[in-house]
Amino acid sequence: MGKLTIGSFSSLVGSMSLDFAVKLSKAAVEKGHSVDLWVSGNATMLSKKGQRAFKDYSALAKTLEELFATDKFRATACEACAEARGYQKDDTMAGFKRHSMDWYLASCFSADKVLHIGGD
Repeated sequence: MGKLTIGSFSSLVGSMSLDFAVKLSKAAVEKGHSVDLWVSGNATMLSKKGQRAFKDYSALAKTLEELFATDKFRATACEACAEARGYQKDDTMAGFKRHSMDWYLASCFSADKVLHIGGD
């Protein structure tokens, strides 16, 4: 099986590209691949702990917890993007890492496939 690196550059409101990136990650892991997910910009809020699920509203925290448990999935938030949005390392959900963009570039270099999603 191969390694897929996904970069999500989406906003949280009004965009389903972050949902798509997580669902694609889940499908790839279920097929036996390993996945590195990078989130930057407003998408870094996906890594914030203490999220609540609401009816008829996208909630991805549970799916992420399930993916982290597989050991075939890594997710990393842009540290500068998170800090710029006012939350610190202690506010990051279990399993999520925070690094500078060089982590993402290194993951891309070692991946079999790279997919950039978003940019809105």
